[in-house]
Amino acid sequence: MTACLLTFDVEDWFQVENLRPLFPPESWESMPRRVTASTRVILRLLEEQRLPATFFILGWVAEHEPALVEEIAAAGHEIASHGYGHILPLGLAPGEFRTDILRARSVLQTVSRQEVVGYRAPSFNIDRKRLAILADCGFRYDSSHHPFALHGRYGRLGEPGSRIWPGVYRVDGKMIELELPVEKVGPLRLPASGGGYFRLYPGSLFRHLARKAADRMGHYIMYLHSWEFDPGQPRVRKAGLFRTFRHYNNLSRTQARMERLITMMKGMDARFLTASQFLQEIGNGCT
Repeated sequence: MTACLLTFDVEDWFQVENLRPLFPPESWESMPRRVTASTRVILRLLEEQRLPATFFILGWVAEHEPALVEEIAAAGHEIASHGYGHILPLGLAPGEFRTDILRARSVLQTVSRQEVVGYRAPSFNIDRKRLAILADCGFRYDSSHHPFALHGRYGRLGEPGSRIWPGVYRVDGKMIELELPVEKVGPLRLPASGGGYFRLYPGSLFRHLARKAADRMGHYIMYLHSWEFDPGQPRVRKAGLFRTFRHYNNLSRTQARMERLITMMKGMDARFLTASQFLQEIGNGCT
């Protein structure tokens, strides 16, 4: 039976990398926050469907919206880390990266009263040196390996470790890496997990890729951002035509497409698990 991992990166609309030139971190305190409302759309959907999920939450969000983190935890979902300030890890010195992830985990654990053992890098921007730092800091798994070579911000891990399951690797004997699926369509390799691709592809194509990934790997990991459930967010036009298009395209369709994806996975008799539950089930000793 296929395992389906629903994962959500919790960050506000002005914190995304595509809009970074317009909204540097020093401007965030003055911005209208919408992350609670957009995340509650996800929470209502999960409650209606009776599904668990893993939420990779920014430490900055947890500090400014602690009640939201408490709400996610109270609903039975897994709390994981998206770092503190959504700064690309490869742009941080190793010591700065360590400070960022420890600061984020501290606030997340304090607010949620959960042990935080999982991490996902902003823009999947990771390398082996920073994976080692995550392991040294006590994280048990990372979900930042996105093997799509055409995206310039993604890290380049290659084979991140010894494979213990399709798309699941043990890194240096210490930590587990969860790979995001990329599928072949003719000569092309297309991301099949979510994010902007979920909104840019025709819905039928994305569901085809998701089914193909689930059949190939025996499980399926999808991700979306909380702001992708907020079609009413402010529109800005000065980030460049391509970045603006990627950010805003088909936001109004995210929820309906998510519901159709869930229906498809249920039709495949998928079991919906948090990331930690999945790792426990495949017997890797991560939890």
